[in-house]
Amino acid sequence: MMEKPSLKTRWIARRNAVFASSRFQYWAARIPFISSVARNRATQMFDHLVGFSYSQVLRASVDSGLLDLLADGPVGADHIADRIDISHDAAIRLLRAARALDLAEEAFEDGWMLGQQGAVLQADPGTQAMIRHHHLLYEDLADPMALLRRDRKEPTALSRYWSYAGALHGAAERGEETQDYSELMAASQRFVADEVIGAFSFPKNGRLLDVGGGHGEFLRRVGAAYPEIELGLFDLPEVANAAREPLGRDVGQARLTCHPGNFFEDQVPQGYDIVSLVRILHDHDDEPAMALLRNIRASLAPGGRLLLAEPMAGIPGVEPMGDAFFGLYLWAMGSGRPRTPREISEMMQAAGFTRTRTVATAQPVIASCIVAFA
Repeated sequence: MMEKPSLKTRWIARRNAVFASSRFQYWAARIPFISSVARNRATQMFDHLVGFSYSQVLRASVDSGLLDLLADGPVGADHIADRIDISHDAAIRLLRAARALDLAEEAFEDGWMLGQQGAVLQADPGTQAMIRHHHLLYEDLADPMALLRRDRKEPTALSRYWSYAGALHGAAERGEETQDYSELMAASQRFVADEVIGAFSFPKNGRLLDVGGGHGEFLRRVGAAYPEIELGLFDLPEVANAAREPLGRDVGQARLTCHPGNFFEDQVPQGYDIVSLVRILHDHDDEPAMALLRNIRASLAPGGRLLLAEPMAGIPGVEPMGDAFFGLYLWAMGSGRPRTPREISEMMQAAGFTRTRTVATAQPVIASCIVAFA
């Protein structure tokens, strides 16, 4: 039985009734100041309504090679149409759509160049890999209710990709099939690493172990920022062994130790001051996530710290990334969920950590940080 409506619930119900009123909408659109708020809300709703088409303009700009052509600009629509094999009219339509998203800019009549956002994107192959990757999520979201009603053990386009890519990731050969996967992993880790390095001070002469560190992009960037810190990578044997040589070449073999193992089955290596967990916990459901946190806690001596970095739910200003994007992404993947900082802190304390603190990042849309103390 539901409790009696609180003051907040009554206020929300009254507010929603007012906002839904056509008379209020007509009035709000004509009153100074209030009209600007009304326009902003209308624009926001329109973005929600047609946002899928924005993502497809982004994908078309990447897949077609349009951004690379514009990087050599200014170029005309006929040249672009010829190079990407579409009609002149289709090229104009794509260019104008790209201009609306600041991917393209018309410097003069029929003289097209990169826009500001386009210049950033064209220079970042990792982000382009993420855009190409999203077609799998679009496939799963074609019928969102079917996705939500499915048994999470049933395969999806996204879950099949991660199973297949994970196998390739650990394979000895490195071919074209693994290129997008490697770029995708490197890009996601690079973005998070930059946020963490800007927000958290590592001990200059400490020892850092990255659990589930993959190819080692996080350690590579921390190692560059902190030349004296010792580095450890703990991941599946085939992954850790494949990372050992290229990572050691970049950070120095003398300061790197690669530990092969499974963090659900093997003990997390001991002797490190800090253990990092970068975009790992939200990939797992609560039971395995708690097992991982307990494993890490058992590896740390008193005074040791766990640094967790990942996109989180309930972060003011970036709620859509946590719950709307990652909520459905992880549901389609078949494992994990976005968690709030409070939920993660409670899990850490339940795993045996004495206390936690949040670390503010410049771009929480990319990642937020929590430090737990042993």
